Amino acid sequence: MLRLPRTLLDMDVAERYCVGDEISAWVSGEHLILDLTSEDESGDWDEDAENSLSAVVGVRAELGAGDLRPLYIAWLSAFGRWERDEDAFDHTAEDELEPPVPAGLGSLSAGQQALADFLRLDPDLLAVAAEASPAPVVVKDDPRRLAKEIAKLTETEKDELLLRVVRDQGAQVRMELLRRFRGEPGGDTDDLPRRSVAELLDAAAERRQEREREEAARHAAQEARRERERALARERKLEKLAADEEGAWLRVNEMIGVKKAGEYDMAVELLRDLRTLAERADRLGDFRRRFALLRQEHLRKPSLIERFDRAGLDRPLPV
Repeated sequence: MLRLPRTLLDMDVAERYCVGDEISAWVSGEHLILDLTSEDESGDWDEDAENSLSAVVGVRAELGAGDLRPLYIAWLSAFGRWERDEDAFDHTAEDELEPPVPAGLGSLSAGQQALADFLRLDPDLLAVAAEASPAPVVVKDDPRRLAKEIAKLTETEKDELLLRVVRDQGAQVRMELLRRFRGEPGGDTDDLPRRSVAELLDAAAERRQEREREEAARHAAQEARRERERALARERKLEKLAADEEGAWLRVNEMIGVKKAGEYDMAVELLRDLRTLAERADRLGDFRRRFALLRQEHLRKPSLIERFDRAGLDRPLPV
């Protein structure tokens, strides 16, 4: 929940972004209260919620300065819940048009991104919405123009403003004056075409599917490259082993003699390579005879025999 002075956020503006119980606003004295809700259907406790709220709090000042992106983010997250809960809204809500799209949705501030994360806004849905958002306008106030605007204030207005500054309302006074001199924000986006909720959700689903296809293709290409690298490394290993097969059989016996699980595993791996070499050289019968003798020699080592059986070293190689 956020509380802002009514002079900084008009109720009529806030209501355009309200959605049922998810996003609501009401007036309390001189302030406007915004209630932004996001529920996790799993019911799991969120350990990082407090940290998230600390990051989100900056959007209050942004709203006060006339930046309506936090309101649009909240509206979008409310309907984004439909993708997680099919019963969240009645089907008639599909035809509801989006509120005015503020500028700069494609480049959120840290607080706005924290708000989007806190409200579980789907990144694909946000990206689709941002396509209709114009680039933010960088406002550079001309000191001479500001001086002229201030000169237009009456003495009574100036006295009231100075009194509020003394009463520690300086930041609010500054925002009110800038809003007064610059005009109300968002007016230039009111005439932009509006998309329906269904159009936004469908476009987000298409974008998500395309992104997942691209990610799957990248993953497949990376896995294929890693497989080629593994195959090349194995070939180099086998070439080196082929130059000294007898030495490899001696190392197998040495590893087994250590009587440790790790050495047993390395011995089995080396035997696999020796069997592959024998298969390639059409000497598989020789390998099987030597392996049978090795197995018989160490028959009283159940842990080793179990590894032999698991590796299937005396079974035919897979085609």
